[in-house]
Amino acid sequence: MSLTSPGRPLATRGPDTVNYRIDGPPHLLLWEDHPRRIRAVLDGETVLDSTDAKVLHESNLPPQLYVPRQDVRTELLEPTETRTHCPFKGDATYESVRAGERLAEDAVWRYPTPVADAEWLDGYVAVYWSAMDAWFDEDEKVRALRDPYHRVDAVRTSRRVRVEAGPVEVADTRQAVVVSETGLPNRYYVPRSDVRTELLTPSETRTFCPYKGEAVYYSVTTDGVELTDAAWEYPYPDPSVGALADHLCFLADDLHTHID
Repeated sequence: MSLTSPGRPLATRGPDTVNYRIDGPPHLLLWEDHPRRIRAVLDGETVLDSTDAKVLHESNLPPQLYVPRQDVRTELLEPTETRTHCPFKGDATYESVRAGERLAEDAVWRYPTPVADAEWLDGYVAVYWSAMDAWFDEDEKVRALRDPYHRVDAVRTSRRVRVEAGPVEVADTRQAVVVSETGLPNRYYVPRSDVRTELLTPSETRTFCPYKGEAVYYSVTTDGVELTDAAWEYPYPDPSVGALADHLCFLADDLHTHID
């Protein structure tokens, strides 16, 4: 959401530190080419395969992928009675996808008669990412759509980073990696060797970031007080942030990270 999140150029309320003014409606749409082939699979069946996909950037919403309807296997689609209305795009109709033994209900939507300001939506459909078993960007399996305007930098720093829970030191290092990510505050990742790992208990929580990978979580316990999911790491980080391997980050109300 780097263009469309609050305070960014295409948000309903944009940044204050600019020397321009956008002459247009308060809710903005930007329609752009997706640069590569994209495919979606359900129960072993390819549902869509397109080299002409588009990405819609919309104020206050994450980017959404659309593909030409002719790039979807329409014989797998079943119309439903579901309808929704968007004042900025029009009335949407929905279709379920039946592939093999699976039915993904209301997984596909389109705007048969989009509003005049979004007429380029005509002939395109969108698919809920989570409704498919797998997506492929060219031949790389991906779990989410990457925003081309979102940037993540992972940079090593010799600044001293200390993590404390009250009077208890949890981590202390001069070999941290600082992650600067669009729209987010800096996060400091500490080498596992500089963490008091005896204070950590593995959690079942998992999250996924399309730019960094899958995160696993740990609770931090000091003086009998457990801080749930207060630490996380990326065991197999995306190659673009490979420096995060074997590093942990900490965030909780009762944890304090000090940067010298």
